[in-house]
Amino acid sequence: MPNKLMQTGLWLLIGVLSLLSIGAFAHGVDDSTRAFLEQNQGVQFIPFLYIGAKHMITGYDHLLFLVGVIFFLYRSKDVLLYVTMFTLGHSITLLFGVLNDIQVNAYLIDAIIGLSVIYKGFDNLGGFKRCFNWQPDTRVAVLIFGLFHGFGLATKLQEFQLPQEGLLTNLIAFNIGVELGQFAALALILLVINAWRKVPSFQRFSTLTNTALMSAGIMLMGYQLTGYFIN
Repeated sequence: MPNKLMQTGLWLLIGVLSLLSIGAFAHGVDDSTRAFLEQNQGVQFIPFLYIGAKHMITGYDHLLFLVGVIFFLYRSKDVLLYVTMFTLGHSITLLFGVLNDIQVNAYLIDAIIGLSVIYKGFDNLGGFKRCFNWQPDTRVAVLIFGLFHGFGLATKLQEFQLPQEGLLTNLIAFNIGVELGQFAALALILLVINAWRKVPSFQRFSTLTNTALMSAGIMLMGYQLTGYFIN
């Protein structure tokens, strides 16, 4: 029973994340948040902290990528290293993109984020070694894709005319909130994965799970590219 429960739990997690990411366009901003950002004036540390945390917890494409990143990481120091690389990447481009008003197409950035999910599922399946007899440096890859995830966060904030007064402080608060949301989501994901690793089905169903992860990435990427070409 625990065997089947853990397997079902992770499959449901990936399925829900992928379906919600498509339905919510992966980076959707709800009406109340939109109203606040449009009317915001000056330093608003706590509200931006909350918005950042909520955005990461509901940022299903980010979470799918992180599921792939930590799927085969057994040691705490490895989890910390890879999450730090991802955090460093998205923090740099989030702050740099907004503060310097770097304009990038949101559809293309989100398509690349979908590609990052495909990459991690493919990597977890050993696809690079089998198909290309080559293994990319996963730490560098996580950092690079983290940069694109940061631009994805930046494009959403750039949809609003954020006032310059208090902008840096608000962005720092938003980024801290993103990290807090990421920590909370990772804690839940690790709880499920670590429990599943203790039962025999983990290795047996890891191929199917990472195939599902790739499929979710393909849907995300296709959805965003469709939006790019028809808008």
